[in-house]
Parts: sequence; C-alpha cells; structure tokens
Amino acid sequence: MTTVAAISTGFIMDLLLGDPRGLPHPICLIGRLIDVLEKGLRRISGENPSNLLVAGAVLAVAVTGAAFIVPWFILRMAEAASPKLAFILEAFMFYQLFATKCLQAESMKVYDKLRTEGIEAARKQLSFIVGRDTADLNEEEVTKATVETVAENTTDGIVAPMLFMFIGGAPLTFLYKAVNTMDSMVGYRNEKYLYFGRCSARLDDLLNFLPARLAGVLMIAASYFLAYDYKGACRIFLRDRNNHLSPNSAQTEASCAGALNIELGGGHFYAGRFVPKQTIGEAVKKAELNDIKKANNLMLVTSVLSLALMAIIRLSIIFLKDVFHV
Repeated sequence: MTTVAAISTGFIMDLLLGDPRGLPHPICLIGRLIDVLEKGLRRISGENPSNLLVAGAVLAVAVTGAAFIVPWFILRMAEAASPKLAFILEAFMFYQLFATKCLQAESMKVYDKLRTEGIEAARKQLSFIVGRDTADLNEEEVTKATVETVAENTTDGIVAPMLFMFIGGAPLTFLYKAVNTMDSMVGYRNEKYLYFGRCSARLDDLLNFLPARLAGVLMIAASYFLAYDYKGACRIFLRDRNNHLSPNSAQTEASCAGALNIELGGGHFYAGRFVPKQTIGEAVKKAELNDIKKANNLMLVTSVLSLALMAIIRLSIIFLKDVFHV
C-alpha cells in the first residue's frame, strides 16, 4: 500500500512540476560516473576487441551496482530513523525517475517552433531530443521524428521505470535507469562502441523487453479512450512491432502510428551516415503538426493506464496474501 502511494505521489509530482530545477539530477550523476569509468577502463583495455568486451561488462556491473546500492542504503538509513522520512524520500526519488512532464515539454517545444518560428528553428530544437541528423528534414519529417520520440520514450521514460518501481522500489528503478543511461551513452553500433558498449546495449534490450510490449498494448487501449483509430493501432502493432533495429523501440511506435494513421520509421542519416530502417505504419494521411499533440495525449493516457493497472495488480496481491495468510 505504501509503495503504491509513493509511486502515485511521485508520478503526480512529475506531471505537475517536471524535472526539479536547481538540484543535481541523479541520472546526470550516473552519466558522470559512466564517463569517468569509460575513460579509465579504455586506458586499461586498449583497442583489443576481447578486452573491450570485458571492460564494457565491468562498466555495466560497476554502474548498476552503484545505482542500486546508493539509494538502497539511503532508504534503509531513513527507514531506521523514521518510516515517514523513508516514504518522503522514496516518493521524491520516484518523482526524479519519471520523465512524463519532461517528454511532453521537450516535444511541445518542437511543436511551438514549427508553428511560430518555422522549419529552421524546429530542426534545431529537434536536434536536442533525437540522435538523427536534422539539418535537412522537412516539416513532415520533423513532425514524424518528434512523434517517434514521444512514442518510443513512453516505454523507457515512464512505463518501464514504473514497472520496476512496483517490483523493487527506487533501488531497482535506479538500476534500470543506469542501464538505460549506459545504452544512450555507449550502446552504439559504431566503431568506437561496437565492443565496449555491447553489454550495456544487450542489458537495455533485456530490461525493456516486457515493458515495451506492455506499453504497446496499453497505448492501443489509450487510443480507444481518446477516440483515435484503436483498430488501426492494434493492426499495425501486430504487424509492424518488430520493424526496428531495436527489439523494443517499434512496439509503441507501431501502436502510435496505427492510432494516428501515419507512417513512421524508415531510414535516416546519423552523423552523416545513412542507416536503413523498415517503415512502421501506413501513410493513410501525411503526418501533421497536430500529431505531436496527439502523440503526447497517447503518452499521457498510456501512463495513467499503466499506473492504474500496476496498482490494481499490486493491491490485489496484497489482498490475496492477507486473505490466504501467505
């Protein structure tokens, strides 16, 4: 019961306040740790592929271990002092671990730039939230890239952290976010990170496997409640949910594309190099500016449905344990 209340409090705080300004964000601290350890491990391993694989595994163990142990220790100390203090601290940690408001705010900045300042300003704003090259994208491509970002990050910014919160509280969720951060920093399929980042990338794929599919299904339900094309969302999800280089990214992208009747995915340039990808969805209509708002609506309703579902499951388990004295 306490865990459900703490997660709900953190979720509401994130919706209302967004990222806390003026405070060091724990994910930034994890990023700094990754950067420091990478430099040290590379000096030791050199450029030998086998050594780089081992060094990448050492990085993963060290970062995830620290990400789990530090919040666990803080919460245990707080619990010993006062259960109320422990509740407040964990609720605040949950608040920091959600990205709902931030995802909405950053995507809507692209929307506002497109609407008021034009394509050049929108391309620049988009470059802050995507990895692809944005300099030559047209208005529809900027819109589609923003929609894809909202859809994909519904998993690793909201649904996946929430699932790990319900399973193992803040410590396990910080471990998940550490893996997610490592993947975003070193999990690339390029010459520099092909071996060093492989362990981080595989861990991220593993931890997101179930949450991505859950988020995809819940996004179909969200499209129903929003009166979008839920039948299209279901059809495209079943057909195109694996049309991506990542085993997880297309799960929510497929639901979103089907719900909005647009085509997402396809090949793009990354650091000047074209990376071919399959398309997701069908171009029943062109992607329009308002689709960014609709994608955010899908993200928000999916988040609420996720919280409701997980809370019901956890409370039901508690109730059954009490009834049967398990």
